[in-house]
Amino acid sequence: MTPAHQVPRIVVLISGRGSNMRALIEAGRRAAAPYEVAAVLSDQPAALGLGVARELGVPAGAIDPRDSADRAGFEERLGAAISAEAPALVVLAGFMRILSAGFVTRFAGRIQNIHPSLLPAYPGLHTHRRVLAAGEREHGATVHYVTAELDAGPRILQGRVRVLAGDDEASLASRVQAVEHRLYPLAVSWHCAGRLRCSDGAAWLDGRRLEGPVALDSAEAA
Repeated sequence: MTPAHQVPRIVVLISGRGSNMRALIEAGRRAAAPYEVAAVLSDQPAALGLGVARELGVPAGAIDPRDSADRAGFEERLGAAISAEAPALVVLAGFMRILSAGFVTRFAGRIQNIHPSLLPAYPGLHTHRRVLAAGEREHGATVHYVTAELDAGPRILQGRVRVLAGDDEASLASRVQAVEHRLYPLAVSWHCAGRLRCSDGAAWLDGRRLEGPVALDSAEAA
């Protein structure tokens, strides 16, 4: 059992470089932070973020899907590795594998994801490309709780950026990512501090049901 004086632990799942993972680790080490990153797990043994996590002193390892006979076997191994850390929250930070309804149910109300769009607009992949092609004037990122439906869980926090003349995918992605690094530690902190929960198909902050995501600027000013 985790000693009462210890802060809640989170497990971060990644598939790539882990830039949001780094932001979460660093935020979790600030004075009075309400969480700590217990472990980083990846479905990609060569994920660069695993090395970053280890350099930062966080245990990190891979659960390779190729070592399992099927998706169910992979998810059972992944779930067991997560459960071994007894986390308050599972945090998807660039984890590029769609999780089954059974896996989501196992950790119901305890999985968050960050998506690079202003959900419900542009779920799925290639959001920056699609936003540019559509001629949108705003773009951004959204933190939400994970449900069985892709990118459709209760939204928590949302940050916006302007789409600038001359933007390409790389420049737009860079500005969105900077917003993500502000959004995710805040949403995770709210959950781990007991201020935020997922219940009855909605996110609840300080006992109030969120009818839409909280705007990042207002959240940081509060």
